Amino acid sequence: MADSGTHDWRARFGDAMMRTIAPPLAMLVRGEGCYVWDEEGTKYLDFLAGIAVNSLGHAHPALVAAVTDQVGRLAHVSNYFASPPQLELAERLKRLTGAGQAGRVYFCSSGAEANEAAFKLARLNTSGGRRTRILSLHDSFHGRTMGALALSGKPAMREPFLPVPGGVEHIPATLEALDAALDDTVAALFLEPVQGEAGVIDLPDGFLQQARELCTRHGVLLILDEVQTGAGRTGEWFAYQREGILPDALTLAKGIGGGLPIGALVTFGAASELFQRGQHGSTYAGNPLVTATANAVLGTIEADDLVANAAHRGEQLRQILAGLGSPLVSEVRGRGLLLGVGLTEPVAQRLTAAAQSNGLIVNAANEYTIRLAPPLIVGDAELADFERRFRLALASI
Repeated sequence: MADSGTHDWRARFGDAMMRTIAPPLAMLVRGEGCYVWDEEGTKYLDFLAGIAVNSLGHAHPALVAAVTDQVGRLAHVSNYFASPPQLELAERLKRLTGAGQAGRVYFCSSGAEANEAAFKLARLNTSGGRRTRILSLHDSFHGRTMGALALSGKPAMREPFLPVPGGVEHIPATLEALDAALDDTVAALFLEPVQGEAGVIDLPDGFLQQARELCTRHGVLLILDEVQTGAGRTGEWFAYQREGILPDALTLAKGIGGGLPIGALVTFGAASELFQRGQHGSTYAGNPLVTATANAVLGTIEADDLVANAAHRGEQLRQILAGLGSPLVSEVRGRGLLLGVGLTEPVAQRLTAAAQSNGLIVNAANEYTIRLAPPLIVGDAELADFERRFRLALASI
């Protein structure tokens, strides 16, 4: 039974916070590495990392130093001015993504905002008004703002807010549906290389290559949403790089900031010329504090070779899951350190609660899927700890 302190913060949350999310699972007060502690001192192994946000784990020295140094210099200046961290981060992203000299970067504060910017970019690819359609996938998720919601292939999320912005069509993630839908009337195709919120679902083999070929043939913008998969999480800097293609535009957020709110739209080639002055903007876009922090996060990922670590530890994690021998585990999906554990029964919520009771934070993406997204710094000790705690959780179901 909860003590008076626990009851107090839950009551305060219920009284003060808008009821847009479920009641919180715990009151977390500090973190270090791959672990967090609640207000009662209970220690948890964090294998969700703030939903693929905390790339360096918690309280990483590089992140702490970057925030401390920059907030003591210059935190915010508005978009009337430039700052050294902003330019450094834009140039870093152009290099890491392969956008190159012709690439351009727009900063914002979240993944949904990045996809809103990408939606407006798509609307500019009109060819004299001939391109009126935007394609996205069934069960996709691109955010909860109105434009991002229109792009998301989840009707239940859209229904309370209809009408959402029009012109978006959702198609199945099949090569046949892609071939049938994509033509010269389409302005843009939005894709997640791995559908995270749908349950960590990989696109079919050859889908991205076929999408790139068809988009090039028909003058369609290929816009990839790597808000969840970017910044090394899948064992590549960006998931599309494994396929040997380049998009026309790329949306990023989550892991690039390591815990501070930042998003980005990166454009490639001719797509970089679509936006004109005054057509988009944000007060907080690319302020010195968040861009300095993102530089520290991405710089540490690069210096410590955490992209390779994500690939290596992801394979180890797959082997651990395969060796559990539980009749509840049916398959493992995803790449690197973004994995979906498929279940044979609709017990993901119960399993998540059981994991938390055993000091392990994971996530039920849906009733048949447990999502794992540990920090990119995860090592042998944390993987062994995960195996022990997850075995206990499975045994209790």
